[in-house]
Amino acid sequence: MSQDNGLLVDVRGVDKVFKRGAEKIHVLGGLDLEIPEGEFLALMGPSGSGKSTLLNLIGGLDKPTQGEVHVAGKRIDKLSDRKLASWRARHVGLVFQFYNLLPVLSAARNVELPLLLTRLNSKQRKQQVDTAMTIVGLSHRMKHYPRTLSGGEQQRVGIARAIVTDPTLLLCDEPTGDLDRKAGDEVLELLQTLNESQGKTIVMVTHDPHAAARASRTLYLDKGQLGEEPIE
Repeated sequence: MSQDNGLLVDVRGVDKVFKRGAEKIHVLGGLDLEIPEGEFLALMGPSGSGKSTLLNLIGGLDKPTQGEVHVAGKRIDKLSDRKLASWRARHVGLVFQFYNLLPVLSAARNVELPLLLTRLNSKQRKQQVDTAMTIVGLSHRMKHYPRTLSGGEQQRVGIARAIVTDPTLLLCDEPTGDLDRKAGDEVLELLQTLNESQGKTIVMVTHDPHAAARASRTLYLDKGQLGEEPIE
């Protein structure tokens, strides 16, 4: 697959089966998904429907049992673990529900972490950290530690860390799930800005219809299949 057709993500016939002892749990079955470059896609569905599993497959954090996953013109499900880690460092930014910031590091140092996997020197890394922190509106909080930041500020630091490498794809797993409505709206506004002003392709897993309404398209996942309407 190439990007000539405007697709950034092309998932074809993907199955995902987890084993729990002798039991096999089928999470995704023959699933297809196309995501055009520059789209802001929300994935909704009941707990256990496979939303985070699908996100992990798109981000190269896991591999399908069957099927193909193409991202940015590369078939990532066939890459070795070493090549996949290198690809992920260049192409994927991850935003988690619980921020995953290291408490012993300042906000700026947390944001810098993905850059330590690159060949940038310290001056170049600082420039990119400054840019990312400015984009999320926290340039005045660079030296603050996570414990001194509000939940909304911590999530914005998490977003700065996700975008600091200028990734091809931004994957967000319940990014407002641990925030109150006001802080959540600020985070969603930021994601919308990244999508509309900077052209970032975003895939967001959420339970919240209010959050999904910010996306340009919403798909519903249930019983291993995707649809444009909730499955009754």
